Amino acid sequence: MDKKLPGIFANKIEKGIDNNANVYYSASNDRLEKPFDNKDNNKKLDSSLNVNQKINKIFSSTKYVYKADVRIQLKNEQIDCRVIGKNATHLITMDNKLIPISEIVDINFI
Repeated sequence: MDKKLPGIFANKIEKGIDNNANVYYSASNDRLEKPFDNKDNNKKLDSSLNVNQKINKIFSSTKYVYKADVRIQLKNEQIDCRVIGKNATHLITMDNKLIPISEIVDINFI
């Protein structure tokens, strides 16, 4: 067990290291501020869209990372919940409830 292991080769670094010292950002400030000027417009989804289009718009929104606070109007009640996902027929909420998409009349951000 007295075997001598070979040494590790480490090349000498003779120049200065400045990783990520210069960063280029191409978006202008005008583009970033315009969508957030009117907060009411962000919460309301277009009323001309059907329910499936509204759901797809929620999941493709910049506000949706892994959950979205929404108000769901069903045929017989209104629910405020956090939606975390969907499958072909149901929305999945944060507390593992399944809401059938066929029963949803309207859906909007809170």
